[in-house]
Amino acid sequence: MKYEKQLREYARITARIGANVQPGQYVVISSPLHAAGFAKMIQKEAFEAGAKDVKIDFHDEEAEKTRFSYADAETLSDLPEWFKEWRTYYARKGGAYIHIGGGDPEAFKGIDGAKMLAFSRAMNKASEEFYELMDQAVFPWCVVSYPSEAWAKKVFPDDKPAVAVDKLFKAIFKAVRIGRGDTAKKWRRHDRVLKRRAKILNGYDFKELRFKNGLGTDLRVGLVENHIWQGGSDKTNKKVKYMPNMPTEEIFSMPDMNNVNGVVYSSMPLSYQGNLIEDFSLTFKDGAVVGHQAKKGGEVLARLLETDEGSKRLGEVALIPYESPISDMKILFYNTLYDENASCHLALGSSYAMTIKDGEKMSKEEAKAAGSNDSGVHVDFMFGTADMSVVGITHDGREITVFKDGNFVF
Repeated sequence: MKYEKQLREYARITARIGANVQPGQYVVISSPLHAAGFAKMIQKEAFEAGAKDVKIDFHDEEAEKTRFSYADAETLSDLPEWFKEWRTYYARKGGAYIHIGGGDPEAFKGIDGAKMLAFSRAMNKASEEFYELMDQAVFPWCVVSYPSEAWAKKVFPDDKPAVAVDKLFKAIFKAVRIGRGDTAKKWRRHDRVLKRRAKILNGYDFKELRFKNGLGTDLRVGLVENHIWQGGSDKTNKKVKYMPNMPTEEIFSMPDMNNVNGVVYSSMPLSYQGNLIEDFSLTFKDGAVVGHQAKKGGEVLARLLETDEGSKRLGEVALIPYESPISDMKILFYNTLYDENASCHLALGSSYAMTIKDGEKMSKEEAKAAGSNDSGVHVDFMFGTADMSVVGITHDGREITVFKDGNFVF
């Protein structure tokens, strides 16, 4: 197998640093068929870390697209009780969840939007308990990616398939710090850098952030009181450290869902439900999107915004320097996990409970009153640029420069 050494290292850090599998723990791996070999490597690593059992949930985009093409919306939204139980059974037990991405960015292009929306809403409803447990930090989770030919050809369209896949493998290994030296040690060092910046931001306790760049972005993002900037590793309610995203370069926190005003322009395409949304803008007033435009995928963007009440508001604001390992590759990945870590981004939809003090202990009503957004979706889109300026406004009115020319000043 080509890249077997690197892939085994990738599987090892996914299981032992990403999900940080503990002895006696259940593990669930969600994997596309094209990544089956990699999923089995992670399964073996998880068992060797002491996992009680490791389940692999395989799925296939081609089969899913066929189903979406022929089944009607009512059928697609009729999810059986066993699905909900499967979704939550291992989460209740504190099982580790590992998701492998890397499919075709346009896998569901041409599928009836009404069907996709109906299915999305049904999935969100069936997953409510799962995401509540996630917010309560009951279980660890980790998202990684594995190249598919379709994804590789989208990223490197001028290359033959084999060459494109080869290039994408190398880019992924670089992004997750696999190469010369101790990979685990490099991840621990990187985690310390992210924690240092988060500590500085938390020390300022900003009331709001103001973003401006040459694309036309002029946005004021209010932050909830007692917000917490997070970055790198997280911990479960049993104090087990894990790395939710590999790669990760972001420092993120909770916007006030009722206090976002201005306009933001995307700096990269957004792949959503197998469709691309390109060159789009969103206009906010009092937290809600009141206007939107897109040169491509406008109907998909509209569908996203119509998912539920929370999908029109922000749940995350994330800061990533323009000069960062993924951004420096100068590759448009058409993959949110990678592109979001190359650019400052915002997320439409649900907030993360750990980005507000005692958020894991709050009821839905308490969280909403504090300014936390609730939604069945959480969709990141990128808006960072080389000329991005970010100014933090303190509660006593001081203006602190956070970003100059796309990068942290500290």
